Amino acid sequence: MKNRKEIYYWKCDRPSASKSNKIPIDINQIYELISDDLDLKNLNITPFEGQGNHITYIIDAKTEHFFLRIENGSEGDIYMDREAQVLADLKSIGIPVPSVIAVDASRKKYPFSFQVLEFINFKDLNTLYKLKEFPLESLAFNIGQYIALWQAVEPAGFGLFDPKLDPLTGLHSTYSQYFLKNFDKHVSFLQQSNFLENEIVGEIYDLVQEYGALLELDHGVLVHKDLAFWNILGTETKIHSFIDWDDVISGDPTDDISLLACFHKGSIIHEVIKGFNSVRPLPIDFELRFWLHLLRNMIVKAVIRVRDGFFNRTDDLFLIPKGMSGEMFREFTKERIKIACLGLKKKIKILDL
Repeated sequence: MKNRKEIYYWKCDRPSASKSNKIPIDINQIYELISDDLDLKNLNITPFEGQGNHITYIIDAKTEHFFLRIENGSEGDIYMDREAQVLADLKSIGIPVPSVIAVDASRKKYPFSFQVLEFINFKDLNTLYKLKEFPLESLAFNIGQYIALWQAVEPAGFGLFDPKLDPLTGLHSTYSQYFLKNFDKHVSFLQQSNFLENEIVGEIYDLVQEYGALLELDHGVLVHKDLAFWNILGTETKIHSFIDWDDVISGDPTDDISLLACFHKGSIIHEVIKGFNSVRPLPIDFELRFWLHLLRNMIVKAVIRVRDGFFNRTDDLFLIPKGMSGEMFREFTKERIKIACLGLKKKIKILDL
């Protein structure tokens, strides 16, 4: 796949999204990659059971530790180069992200794309919360500050980035082109799967049309696009790294905040907003744009959850909150879509989430 122009969200729209992309890797190739390309010897390579799309390993080089991510899906995706560029840009402005030690998405020497990253030896906040149940609000203000800070990066264009252009350039000339990418396909899937009733589907289309003018942005800002507590490493009191920028785009400044609202209650989002506002002012029409993006993001997440059978799982799945059943998670997902619609109709406030 030369670029992601036909993709809204990779985990949802990649051609092989309904299949496992973790094709087994010859461990000898991993040793060759690390010993030859990084000139590291006396290695111990341990598979790491990550929660994302990639095959991952911990590289123990005795005095140093690294994190290896491999993309070997059938699409031949080359987005790791763009993600590495984003990480370098973020590092330069003081955002805590892993350093990139090596990256190669060409697939010329190896039949896969890879990144070798600095190993950040902290748990993700979601895992930590399930273990300790500390108040997530305690870090939400700081998260909002960081979101505002990384929005200082304003790439050209909109949506996912062109893997062959530098500086960062979105694949779409308007934001609405990106926002509506595969929208009909996503909603139709949820309707045909009997997840969404005809009445709510009609309401979704009416609201997106009514507030379509909010999508006419004159420029985009950097958006993580998969922002969640499992993609933040740290402790109960400090954030050490934002990880998994594999879906990063040029988009709307409310989008990352709306992504957190896909999972968390209004009191947490309220603190995120306060943190954001301490760094830069909220965008014009913030609340309406927030609800519009929450609606779009929840539709995509619902597609993934229905397609991949997440509602048949228990809280052993990282996505499902502690103590919530799969059926409860299904109802939570449906309710978030309805709440986003109510927000657009100005019948609910963010603090009431």
